Amino acid sequence: MSAESDKRRNAAKLRELAAGYWLSQCVAVVAELGVADLLNSGPKPVDELARATATKSGPLYRVLRALASYGIFTESADHWFALTPMAEMLQSSRDSLRGWAVLVGSEEFHRAWDDLRYSLKTGEPAFNHLYGASYWEHVSRNPKIAAIFNEGLTAYTSQVASAVVAGYDFSQLRKLVDVGGGHGVLISAVLVANPKLRGLLFDLPHAREGATRTLAEAAVRERCDIISGDFFQEIPKGADAYLLSAVIHDWDDERALNILGNCRRAMDANARLLLVEAVIPPGNEPFFGKLLDVHMLVITDQGTDRTVAEYRTLLEKAGFKVSRIVPTASDVSVIEALLA
Repeated sequence: MSAESDKRRNAAKLRELAAGYWLSQCVAVVAELGVADLLNSGPKPVDELARATATKSGPLYRVLRALASYGIFTESADHWFALTPMAEMLQSSRDSLRGWAVLVGSEEFHRAWDDLRYSLKTGEPAFNHLYGASYWEHVSRNPKIAAIFNEGLTAYTSQVASAVVAGYDFSQLRKLVDVGGGHGVLISAVLVANPKLRGLLFDLPHAREGATRTLAEAAVRERCDIISGDFFQEIPKGADAYLLSAVIHDWDDERALNILGNCRRAMDANARLLLVEAVIPPGNEPFFGKLLDVHMLVITDQGTDRTVAEYRTLLEKAGFKVSRIVPTASDVSVIEALLA
């Protein structure tokens, strides 16, 4: 009986995992509709939610009921719904995951994942095969898609920023350059926690407006310069630490070495390199970075999430030595490296 019970449990779990994209789409659509924001003032009947979101109450009820069974919203009598701790994270607040949910559920991501077989057979990104351009080129040509990407990445970074600030000691630094810092969520958190520190955010021109807004809202704009540029060409000099968060995993070894080489040329002898990445652990335990690595396979040009050994090898090739790897309370670690 025990073996038969285990078989049934495993079958039920596998059925659920195989249908995982059903759940992710429910989360994405409800996030895009702003249902969590509508419930901020308290529980509401599904009819009212449907009117506010221009949807049909019957279908909306079925989606919310399914989400409630996973702890995202809770249903009470007469088809009323309320927030749960997870549902609160779908609100439009700075520390929410609403933007991340919408990004993961975007047409571009889903189409690329639908063509995962192409990436497995060729080793090439399914996204490029489908759209005739890299994801980064596609984003640069489509402002609406760029906005979805920037909001999603900001939401994801907001979740790891506090863990990075708590896990790594920035207090001894004087000037920090955030290379590819996007809208400035991480460097803002670092500057807030370290009042004597000055920052410089370095990214492509499209990030400037969002970064200016984020830094101003955090009241650290006067301590952080913004310089537009391309990290494949040159990186500003003169800081005692260079921070790259979720940058290196976007690229293959050749282009990662290009970026790291530019960092090395910008650094003084005693400067530090800080990579914030999901470092793949050994063993079979679940780890979000393992799924993120497959996402890199289908979306990016040979991007990959690496193990400790792979990061050490990559950094050594670029002229660095890993001094320590600092785990955080989130999925990422801070890899500190010095010039070799």
